[in-house]
Order: sequence, then structure tokens, then C-alpha cells
Amino acid sequence: MTGAMNPFRSLAAILMLAVAGALLLPWQMELQRLSKEARFRTTPIDLSLREQVGQSGFLAALSGFRSPLAAFLWIEAHTAWEKTEWGRMTRLFNTVTTLQPHSLLYWDIAAWHMAWNASAAALQDTKQQSEVLRERARRQYIDLGRDFLERGIRNNPDSYLLQERLGILLRDKVEDHSGAADAFAKAASFPDAPAYLKRFAAYEAAKVPGREREAYDRLLVLHNEGGRMRAPNLLTLLRKLEEQLKIPAAQRIKEQAPASPSFPANPSPSPRPRS
Repeated sequence: MTGAMNPFRSLAAILMLAVAGALLLPWQMELQRLSKEARFRTTPIDLSLREQVGQSGFLAALSGFRSPLAAFLWIEAHTAWEKTEWGRMTRLFNTVTTLQPHSLLYWDIAAWHMAWNASAAALQDTKQQSEVLRERARRQYIDLGRDFLERGIRNNPDSYLLQERLGILLRDKVEDHSGAADAFAKAASFPDAPAYLKRFAAYEAAKVPGREREAYDRLLVLHNEGGRMRAPNLLTLLRKLEEQLKIPAAQRIKEQAPASPSFPANPSPSPRPRS
């Protein structure tokens, strides 16, 4: 009969596919193992990604072109930023970080654009007459920036950078000094973290009622390390905490603290230059 499927040919095709799968399975399992050890393993691709990038992009991702596709969409996100298309930029950043979840740069810059650029633009939006709604939009963009950092940390738990960025965001944009102290302390715990993060953790803890003793103990340890740790801001804050905690005179530091405000100014800039 014309157009009828030959059952023997179908069976042969199925057997060939089964044999090919059996031959490729050990190689695929070994590749996955090596990828995991080398930290190249990416998050699984699901149908939500297809909705974000379309049919062609989804096929490209399945074909192993995740990195070039992410780079292309990153450029699109930058274009959206230049046009102040904040909603489109957010969607593109979500797609990029889904494609390349182990790229610290993508998480870092996406969070900065949300929490700094988009939030500032929302507050200055002349099209929105309501100050209340402008402030609400500002907070929402800051929350989006925080969400990018927290998701980035979950995908990259062995890096201090995004923890540091989270501390800066909580300090400068949310004024959550307790959360900032914890984020800086976590960042400082990594062996390759910059030494200044220990000071930042103590500076922020000193601003939290009830954590003054913790801050004093942290700062005293750093002071006793000597060298560059004995920064003017650190000495100033130690003196202030000695007064607050009524530290006995015999136990107080001997150096003369320089004239300074009651609290040192934020000792680090925003994660990127503000637009």
C-alpha cells in the first residue's frame, strides 16, 4: 500500500537509536562528571527559557551556544538601558543569568542597573505625578537588584564578590546595617577576600543597637593586627565604642584617634559609577 510504513524498517531504526544511545551514555555521564568538577555545569534548560528567548534561541541554547546567546542578549539589555526600557532590560537580564548562572559579571551588573540606575530613574520619573508611586517603584527596583544578587550568590556560593555587592546594596540603598554587616562578614570569610571587608563588617555592626560589643571586639582584633588595619576610621570608631561600652581606661587603646565624625563615612563606593 502506498505510504504505508514498513514495520521492519521502523524496528531497525528504533534498534539503531537504542544502540547509539547505549554507546553515548557512558561518554555523556563522564562529560557531566568532569563538567561538574570543573564548575562548568549550568542550570538545566526548561521550557520557561523557550518563552524568554523564542524558538531559535531555545534551539541555540540546546545546541551548546548558551554563552554566545547570553552575550548577544547582554548587548540587547545594554541597549534597553540606554533607552530606559527598564521592564525589557529586566527580562533580558533574567534570561542572560539563566543562560550563564556562573558568570559573576552578569549578576553584578544586572543588580547594579536595577538597584542604582533604574531606581534613580523611577524616583525622577516626571511622567508619574504621584511621589508615593515613584517611591514605591524605586523600592521595587532596589528589591529586584537585591534579588539578582541573592540568586547569584546561590549559584556561586564559593565567591566573595556578590556577598560584598549585597553588603554595599544593603548599606547604601536599604540602610539595613545589620544585614550589611552580615553580608560583609560572610564575604570576608573567603580566603581570597580583600582585608577591608572585615572592617566594613565591623563598621556596619557598630551602627546596629545591641551589636556594639560585637563591633568593638571585631575592631579590636583588627587593630591588634597592626599595619594597614589601623586605619584612621577604625581608630575613631574604637574610641567611640570604648566610651559607649565604658571600657576601663587600662584596657583602652593608646593611639590618639584623629578628629573625625562620630561614624566614618561609607568607606567604599557604589559597585559601579552611577548614571
